[in-house]
Amino acid sequence: MKFNGFQKLTLLDYPGKVACTLFTAGCNLRCPFCHNASLVTHIDNVVSYDEDEILDFLRKRQGILGGVCITGGEPLMQSGVTDFIKKVKELGFSVKLDTNGTFPEKLTMLAESKLIDYVAMDIKNCKEKYAVTSGITDLNIGNIEKSVEFLLSGKIPYEFRTTVVAEFHTPQDIGEIAKWIKGADKYYLQNFVDSGDLIEDGLCAVSPETMQNMRAVAAKFIPNAEIRGV
Repeated sequence: MKFNGFQKLTLLDYPGKVACTLFTAGCNLRCPFCHNASLVTHIDNVVSYDEDEILDFLRKRQGILGGVCITGGEPLMQSGVTDFIKKVKELGFSVKLDTNGTFPEKLTMLAESKLIDYVAMDIKNCKEKYAVTSGITDLNIGNIEKSVEFLLSGKIPYEFRTTVVAEFHTPQDIGEIAKWIKGADKYYLQNFVDSGDLIEDGLCAVSPETMQNMRAVAAKFIPNAEIRGV
C-alpha cells in the first residue's frame, strides 16, 4: 500500500493520543473547499511512501506513539487498507480513521473486527445540499446515511465534523445536520481555512459571530456541539 503524505508527529489529530498521520491519495468526492486537493485531483505529482517504510518507522516508535491516524483523500477507497491496518494493530497501535462515509460496509467491517478504534466522519452539509457541497451532482447519499446510522449505534468511539464555508452553509443548514445526527457523541464545527491547495478558489470562512450562532443552533439537537480550531 502507498501513502502520499506522512506527518510523523501530531498532538491534535487523534484525541487523547500522541500519534502520526498517514494520508492516502484519491477520493470519490470533489468538495470545492477540500484542503488536500493535491491528494484528490493531481495525485501523480505528490510524494509517496511505501508500506514497509511506514511500518519500519512505527516499529521504532513503539512505546512513544500511541496512535496512527489514517486520512486522505478517502482511505476506504484503498484496496490494501484492511491488511495494512492489521499490521499496524499487530504493532500495538490504536487506529483512527477519517472517512467521508461513502463506504459503510467497509467501515462497519473494520469497526466490528476491532481493527479501528476511533472514527472521524465528515458531514458535508444537510441532506438537501449534500450533492452540491460534495461536488458530485448525482451523488446518492444512501451510503452516507448508512454510515451515520452505524456510528450513531455507538459500536465504536466517533465524532462527526463539518467544515463551514460561507458559500455553502447557513445556520439553518447546520440545524438540519444536527437534527439528522441527533444523539451524536461529538459534533464539531470547524471554520474554513484556505490551505492554498483547494479544488476551487474564491471561498471564504464565516465570521466568528456566525460560527457561534451555528454552534448554538446545533446545540438544540446536540448539546455538546463545539467549535474546533479557535
